[in-house]
Amino acid sequence: MDKIQNLAVKYASFTMQKSLRQNLQIDILHKDFTKQPNLDKSYMLYAHIPFCHTFCPYCSFHKYAYNEEKAKAYFENLRAEMIDKKNLGYNFTSMYVGGGTTLINENELLKTLELAKKLFDIKEISCETDPNHINPNELSKFKGLIDRISVGVQSFDDEILKKVARYDKFGSKDVLIDKLSKAIGILPVTSLDLIFNFPFQTKDGLINDISIAKALSPDQITFYPLMKSNITKDKIASSLGISQKDNEAQFYEIIRAEFKDYHSNNSWSFSKTKSNLQDEYVGSNHEYLGVGSGAFSFMDGELYVNAFDLDEYGSRIINHRSATIAKCKFEQKQRLKYLFLTELFDGQICINEFNQKNQANLTQSLFLELTMLKLTKAIIIKDGKITLSKFGRYLFVVLMKEFYIGMDMVRAVFRDGKKLKSGTKLKVMEGLE
Repeated sequence: MDKIQNLAVKYASFTMQKSLRQNLQIDILHKDFTKQPNLDKSYMLYAHIPFCHTFCPYCSFHKYAYNEEKAKAYFENLRAEMIDKKNLGYNFTSMYVGGGTTLINENELLKTLELAKKLFDIKEISCETDPNHINPNELSKFKGLIDRISVGVQSFDDEILKKVARYDKFGSKDVLIDKLSKAIGILPVTSLDLIFNFPFQTKDGLINDISIAKALSPDQITFYPLMKSNITKDKIASSLGISQKDNEAQFYEIIRAEFKDYHSNNSWSFSKTKSNLQDEYVGSNHEYLGVGSGAFSFMDGELYVNAFDLDEYGSRIINHRSATIAKCKFEQKQRLKYLFLTELFDGQICINEFNQKNQANLTQSLFLELTMLKLTKAIIIKDGKITLSKFGRYLFVVLMKEFYIGMDMVRAVFRDGKKLKSGTKLKVMEGLE
């Protein structure tokens, strides 16, 4: 990158953070709120499983230490909430299951996915998991249910695995390779998720991670940049240390070069053949409804937040109350920025289709943003389409990373119930910087 592009990356990070500060102002609801479906729209169903056996230092997702009794009760409530959504008139054609550790109780998840297929017109299901829940016998139970399984590997470097408390939990590099080689191919699509830019990760270490992942020959490989928010940075520093040099841009260039013969599903996900099942459901599904504790929904330009506390969530579902405890409405321009980010992150934007779908004039509404992107040579506009340049792909990785860090801030606030007062407007980023 040249000096101008380096400045552009710093400015983009600053601008995204500023935008999140200004626009993540969430209304804490003082009475039950039920969002009715728009029958003209297609929705994706997101289900959150908030349980893990142990916690990784870089993870800020909503989770609880696993307890079998609590987990069974939770899955029952999750299924009851899905039935409530069916009764409201919702239908879904796709489903994404995230966590936490989604396969932490295979039998309960099995019943949940079977019910989802029975209730709705779901054609494809994507599900996250970890290396301890890819036993071939267990995975085989999900044939015909899970279309894409995404395994969080993070690294094949034993020293990194030890520092992030995954070595004892999931096994060494060799153990991981053995587990994955037996699991890949059982379900239609298997994706491996890895992280790059760990402090003190070397170029050779990164290339070794890439080589091992490619040799395993999964359908898809995703390399996420390490996401350090104010919530996780101390834990990351404590377990991994602090690097004097940020190699993120350099390492991303290496990743792109190593996957030049793969299809780019989005800016950080690669597959041997083009896949319709995306890692980042926010890119391919702009309208999605979340069920479960701490689940987010995004519909009609508004963000909705489910109760985080397990007892509160369970009580609401048992009493047939809405699980939604807060919402945030975005102005049209902010919504267009979000859609622009997520769609271009996935590859390209057809300007006419974007305008028709969103009843907008993209070149007029985002004139300043598009001008800056053109000046820094981040985008290419040709034949009515916007695509990303080599530099633009990295810039949008940075923007998406900052967006996810902002969502982590939202989760952090809702994990601390003392900060929530019904009937008030909450500025999410305040007090968390």
